[in-house]
Amino acid sequence: MSDIRHETQLQGHGVLNSFLSIITNGNTGQALPVLVALGLTFAAIYMLKGRAWALMYVALIPFLNWSFGVIPEFEILAKSASWPHGLSLHPMTIVTGMVFVVRDFVQREMGHRVLAVMAMAVAWSFFYAWPVIALASGIAFAVSEGVDWLMFTFTKYRLSTRILLSSALAAPVDTTVFLYGADLAKQLNFNGAILHGPVTLPIVRFFWDQSWIIPLPDGNTFHIANWVVFVIGKMVGAVAVSMIMRRRENLGLVDPAEA
Repeated sequence: MSDIRHETQLQGHGVLNSFLSIITNGNTGQALPVLVALGLTFAAIYMLKGRAWALMYVALIPFLNWSFGVIPEFEILAKSASWPHGLSLHPMTIVTGMVFVVRDFVQREMGHRVLAVMAMAVAWSFFYAWPVIALASGIAFAVSEGVDWLMFTFTKYRLSTRILLSSALAAPVDTTVFLYGADLAKQLNFNGAILHGPVTLPIVRFFWDQSWIIPLPDGNTFHIANWVVFVIGKMVGAVAVSMIMRRRENLGLVDPAEA
């Protein structure tokens, strides 16, 4: 009986350690400040009148940025004379497209205070993702979400149309900036060394003593074929949600003019 109890305790400790490792991004020694910061973030969202959609949004952006540095892309077409860069697709691309849709629902939930939530989400990305990826994502989200916010705020289209059009305008902008940043991250990824945490000395030299003349691995992410695939992947989720909302509007379950 004591052996079973001991095994249960070990399993419990294992689950707790795994949980702490996830929320601290492997830095379990920082568990207390991370938990405090997360608690303050959630409290701020609640005080800003954010609820389920806002919490999902703040969790989704850092998770997606983390995934682009950890989960590998899968190859659609290998490099060849016809496709010199090859063609790849990240499995989270469609989920990335859902960010714009989730943001639209956050704005319905808490109005223009969604801008504060956007800033929190990007800030947490710098803790969970590669610095270069987080920076690229931050710029991409700042631009594309700004486009999305303007479209969703100032147009008079019905809700389902605003969801679709705002995503259609934001996805190309986001994809362009993000793929450029991801390509740069690959080129700075010296000999497979993962960029995470403080910037390393070789990367500092890369920027400051013109060591850019040293040949670096070619990036293979930022090219037109990849761009098209990523934009299409992102729009799949937006189209699906827009169709669902249109059906609910036609049934009278949702007000088409709701902000």
